[in-house]
Amino acid sequence: MLYGAMKLSVGGGLKLAFRPWVEGKEHVPATGPAILASNHLSFSDSFFLPAVLDRKVTFIAKAEYFNSPGLKGRLTAAFFKGVGQLPVDRSGGRGAGEAAVRSGIAVLERGELFGIYPEGTRSPDGRLYRGKPGGLARVALATGAPVIPVAMIDTEKIQPPGKVMPKLMRPGIRIGEPLDFSRYQGMEGDRFILRSVTDEVMYAIMKLSGQEYVDIYATAAKRQIAEAAKAGKAEKTARAGKPGRKDTGTDGR
Repeated sequence: MLYGAMKLSVGGGLKLAFRPWVEGKEHVPATGPAILASNHLSFSDSFFLPAVLDRKVTFIAKAEYFNSPGLKGRLTAAFFKGVGQLPVDRSGGRGAGEAAVRSGIAVLERGELFGIYPEGTRSPDGRLYRGKPGGLARVALATGAPVIPVAMIDTEKIQPPGKVMPKLMRPGIRIGEPLDFSRYQGMEGDRFILRSVTDEVMYAIMKLSGQEYVDIYATAAKRQIAEAAKAGKAEKTARAGKPGRKDTGTDGR
């Protein structure tokens, strides 16, 4: 009931304000379990995708969104629950990954749609990064559910980092044909199979999105960007603190 109300208010508002376009909606089954594997460009991805679909989509969300204190925290928790988000503590390393896998399996066993971002985090620069095999592939092989590749288009341009007010523009959602990995069912313990399944999904997403593919994890790319920014800042500070050369009025000899 809460989800339905949220979908009408939030989803309806998003569609009215941003008018997102969608291609391939017919690839999402009307009933039964399926995994929606999407690229991840913006915080808003988890809202735009459910807004254009007729069925509920459950995503994994950081537990902090559900545990914050005070009135604001309670309202935030109610909002995320209402739009179909599942809280998972992602600070616990391997244990957090296991919790996410169990949550995904439970959603699919109920015959519902499970949304996941194989990159594990938002792209830092709009490019598509290597998919992490621990979540998507394990859930797919444990349940036999089809994997539907999804490409979010231009959502990162709506509210770039540092911008408070969103830009009113039309994002896009391109949904591909379901991928069947039933031939590997029961082989979720084989890391080579997990890698193969993940790479096949990422290739399908790349074809849909048109993004440049980078064969490293997005988390590693974010570290590199942060380290480069830190080094640049340190160099700038060092240059600012270095005394300038005095003009002696001679040729320097």
